[in-house]
Amino acid sequence: MKSENRRGVIPGGGRESEPDMVVAGGMLLTMVEGEAPLQDVSIYIKKGKILKIQKNGEMPFEAGKGCVERIDGSRGIIMPGLVNAHSHAAMTLFRGYADDLPLKEWLFEKIFPLEAQFLSEKTVYWGAMLACMEMIASGTTCFLDGYFFQDGTVRAAHDTGLRALVAQGVIDFPAPGVPDPGENVAAAKAFVERWRGFSDLIMPGIFCHSPLTCSERTLQGALEASSDGGTLLQIHLSETLDEVIAISEKKGMRPVAYLERLGLLEKPLIAVHAVHVDEEEIALMGKYGVRVVHAPESNMKLSSGIAPIDRMLKAGVTIGLGTDGSASNNDLDLFLEMDSAAKLAKISSMNPVCLRAGEVLKMAVSGGAAVLGLEREIGTIEVGKRADMIVIDLDAPHLRPLYDPISAIVYSASGADVKDVIVNGRVLMKDRVFTSLDPDEIRGEVREISRNIGLRGK
Repeated sequence: MKSENRRGVIPGGGRESEPDMVVAGGMLLTMVEGEAPLQDVSIYIKKGKILKIQKNGEMPFEAGKGCVERIDGSRGIIMPGLVNAHSHAAMTLFRGYADDLPLKEWLFEKIFPLEAQFLSEKTVYWGAMLACMEMIASGTTCFLDGYFFQDGTVRAAHDTGLRALVAQGVIDFPAPGVPDPGENVAAAKAFVERWRGFSDLIMPGIFCHSPLTCSERTLQGALEASSDGGTLLQIHLSETLDEVIAISEKKGMRPVAYLERLGLLEKPLIAVHAVHVDEEEIALMGKYGVRVVHAPESNMKLSSGIAPIDRMLKAGVTIGLGTDGSASNNDLDLFLEMDSAAKLAKISSMNPVCLRAGEVLKMAVSGGAAVLGLEREIGTIEVGKRADMIVIDLDAPHLRPLYDPISAIVYSASGADVKDVIVNGRVLMKDRVFTSLDPDEIRGEVREISRNIGLRGK
């Protein structure tokens, strides 16, 4: 390979078959099923796709007269970017505002009133910008979001370069941006139409808040609206025992069976939380291909319970990992979420091998990609896939010695160990320096918004 100059570029990239970026050196975790870590490799990228993967002792990739951006992975682990499969990005604005409360009180007495008073497209944009900055800094390259005023979140994802499924929230109450609940589904459908085809990195979707806060008519309307054009539908499901009891009393059946009766299980449904599901419901989710998102830290903080993830995996349910919003977590660091997910499963089952580190890492990477239906594009590092990847710095003392890189990632690493982030072949963070956003501007805007919340929100 030709020598590197002081700006971190090497000659090459002139012809169509040549790379425009190389991630060089280090240990590669491809996350391809059954594939062992590869030592001392270079990954060549062209127009956002992985062009070639080779060991550095082999003949270097032929270079032309252009220039190739170089990412140094020699002291780290190179792996696919993490997928945050459930978030409410702009809720960074409410981080730490209403902690240590039961879910119902937290949501109805604190969060809903705050959202009604302070959310706008502008505040959602800056809250989502802060979330994007936090996710980039901690190795997330793709996120699924459900909230209100989602034009702001689309703009934030686009401006920062992240890959995202952004869904407009639907609820049977007057909501931010949709004061008439009768227009909730129409507003969500209009949002999807407005942003469909806007960017290869951004997918619009619809997010129903829950079976309790959305009527049968709303749920079926959202299903119909999402059936056109392959729009993905998300919903909070069986998050609390109170929800299960209420649905059972009103509908005469448990929540999963209720959604089956309404036809929601027959399309690719993303069900978030799924804490209180029994064996029959797990079997139904496996039968219909429901995609589940596990959010363990939010579930812990709100005392919602522990989802039976090990049993869902055995039933063949596709599972991703999510942080939920910063108001109920309070961070967007998927490394910490992985650690919590693995340990919660062990203590709840009293079985230390019920959910292994490799299974949890898969949930945070290829599992999240499958939840989005993007498993052919992202989630593993393979020739022809999109170049969404991160480099983890191994110099920190808590990552040494390194006997098993997967265990180290799940049980020892944190988002602060990520040094480089690439999405679709574009560098969003290099050597811990952001390249697609201005941190000071974001902090300043959020500081002003939070000052208003602090003054008037209590």
